[in-house]
Amino acid sequence: MLYSVRGKLMAAEPNLVVVECGGVGFKCMTTLGTQRQLPAVGSEVQLFTHLNVREDAMDLFGFYTKTELNCFRMLTAVSGVGPKVGLAILSELTPEQVAMAVACGDSKSLSRASGVGPKLAQRIALELKDKVKKMDAAGAADLSAAPGGVPSAAGNAANAVNALAVLGYAPAEAAAVVARFDSSLPTEELIRLSLKAMASRF
Repeated sequence: MLYSVRGKLMAAEPNLVVVECGGVGFKCMTTLGTQRQLPAVGSEVQLFTHLNVREDAMDLFGFYTKTELNCFRMLTAVSGVGPKVGLAILSELTPEQVAMAVACGDSKSLSRASGVGPKLAQRIALELKDKVKKMDAAGAADLSAAPGGVPSAAGNAANAVNALAVLGYAPAEAAAVVARFDSSLPTEELIRLSLKAMASRF
């Protein structure tokens, strides 16, 4: 319903900001990751939003980047992960770190977030990994080689493609972007370069 809000940053408190748009102050719950990137109070800011509708309330969540928003939506789609837990995870880990943890099956990293026990962390890693596998099976491009027949999806590149899928990108799209870079680079660097390349298109 609401794609984003742009306006004057009126207030910033732990996990909460207020953005004034056209004389209306929108209260957005958010992450510490987003808060670290915000300009000074009184400056203009844009947040990408997610509206959560319940029987007794309508809660608006705001994120500094679309990548963080996508990661939040993927996390809260997991059984047992509500918005509060999603915010806690993204306050402890960046979207890229969440994606890496899922791609590598590293549930211990996810359990560092407040309110995330070992069992829930394992469920998140397992469900999101399974979701990525289904996305691959649903029509991803062949990831076995980069243009020119050079293998690019083995090891680091494959992990990078899976991590980008966790962040909401189609595996075929992610594979095409990752294939532009040297597959011997560390996975985190491949993710960073790929996100930068995809962001530049918008």
